[in-house]
Amino acid sequence: MSDRMARLIVLLLAVAFAVSPFLSSGFGGFYPESFPVQVDRWPAQPVGWAFSIWGVIYLGLIIAAAWALWRPATMPQWGRVGWPLGVSLSIGVLWIEMAMRSPPIATAMILAMLAAATMAMLRAGRGWREWASIGLYAGWLTAASGVAVSVMATGYGTLSPRTAAIALIVCVLIAAIAVAAARPRIWTYRAGVIWALIGVIVANAAAGDWLIVTICGVGILVLALFDSVVILRHR
Repeated sequence: MSDRMARLIVLLLAVAFAVSPFLSSGFGGFYPESFPVQVDRWPAQPVGWAFSIWGVIYLGLIIAAAWALWRPATMPQWGRVGWPLGVSLSIGVLWIEMAMRSPPIATAMILAMLAAATMAMLRAGRGWREWASIGLYAGWLTAASGVAVSVMATGYGTLSPRTAAIALIVCVLIAAIAVAAARPRIWTYRAGVIWALIGVIVANAAAGDWLIVTICGVGILVLALFDSVVILRHR
């Protein structure tokens, strides 16, 4: 397959990924009635408006893929980025529909989406056009994967909602810090994770769960410190 054809396929997948919510009822989080153990709320799930970040992600991925096709010389590493990103987007096209039908399968799918998106991000070149949109996508998926696993643990009676939330938020922070340390320039990755944590803070502040609010707040501060490190390195 030629490089141009591969870039065209990624663009088509990015468009299909953006269109997929309109072919379903949309997604604002899992529903309690989908699980054998039902609870009033999942503490790890962000407040509803936090999911609006998907609009920015969809648009960013389409613009990046279109630019890579139109001006390939400005995005030379896109060929290395393309196939793992394409895998992630291919799974993503079907994800919302599966989330409505089978949350466990959807959870496995989002973990695969995250792995492929992170691989794509780590392969991106130094130019911001190559990493900006993928970083935001991978960052949000990092948080969303933690939410999905915590919901599974609660919905199937493995852990209590609060315990599952705390455990998975900590896991998300560990993973996010490790990835951020590997690619500190890609601030959009941290932005995606931080946006999710803000959503979790708002949801839990309303519920009065200040331990989770504090954990998320500390996580935001640690991730924000990477920006200071990057600035100091490039003075």
